[in-house]
Amino acid sequence: MKNLFKSYRSSRELKRLAKENAAQGKHLCVLNDIVFKAVLASDSEDSREALRHLLSACTHRQVSGVRVKNSELLPAHLDAKLTRFDIHVTFNDGESADLEMQLCKPEDDLKKRAVMYTTMLMSGQSRRGRYYREIKRVYQIFFLNFILFPDSDKLPRRYFYMEEEEHDRLTNATEIIFYEMPKLEQKVQDILAGKTDIKNLSREEKWCIFLKYRHEDWAEKLIEELSLKEEGIMWAEMAAEKIDRDYEKFARRMAEQKNRLDIALRREGIRQQARAEGKREAEQNIITLLKSGKSPEEIIHLIENE
Repeated sequence: MKNLFKSYRSSRELKRLAKENAAQGKHLCVLNDIVFKAVLASDSEDSREALRHLLSACTHRQVSGVRVKNSELLPAHLDAKLTRFDIHVTFNDGESADLEMQLCKPEDDLKKRAVMYTTMLMSGQSRRGRYYREIKRVYQIFFLNFILFPDSDKLPRRYFYMEEEEHDRLTNATEIIFYEMPKLEQKVQDILAGKTDIKNLSREEKWCIFLKYRHEDWAEKLIEELSLKEEGIMWAEMAAEKIDRDYEKFARRMAEQKNRLDIALRREGIRQQARAEGKREAEQNIITLLKSGKSPEEIIHLIENE
């Protein structure tokens, strides 16, 4: 029941956002985590293909298929903190990833949160009697609408377990990836000014531009070009447009029903008014006949033969 309520609340919030944006003639903002999840984790071909391509771009690996899992992980003990991922998926024979959209810089330590989430993805695979060599690789992926590492312009930033001096990697089992999307602002300006071309962008950079600027009016042509040149973004754009269209269709249907109801109410009001006026006219006729000296029997006979 709790998950059903959360699903209903998310659906209601998504409809509210779609309504507000449609009223203002704007596209939905994918930076909003509800829209982010609706575009990439809905049960539709558009969403599945978009998520598969995005995951392939982030991991630099071919992804044949993805499966969205329950985003809420059970705590290890009663006092443990409840963890709820944005988009929790499995792919490539059991490997898993969590994709998070972070709109604002949190007061808490996001770097430690990333490590904790990665640990939980790993521990979620542990089963009694299972060998550690059977543990599948996990990815923790953050899309940030703020700068977390101000001393570097690098995008993305990838973190592993490595030896401190010789930098050999301890294991390939974990990978934490941060995309600080504001670091692309200069590249976007250069593209709009004609100083560079979209073809010079990496797949990850194209996705970040789509996620960050999809709702901006001035970026409409840029997003359209990205959709034409990057298949995954094309699928994501179709999923996002479907949300807009579904709400507009719903709004039109409600407007049509309201119009029909208004017309029916007006017609019923006219009928009631006519009946009321006819009743008053009939009563006035009876009073007139009575005043003329006719008996009740005569009046009834006249009414029945009208």
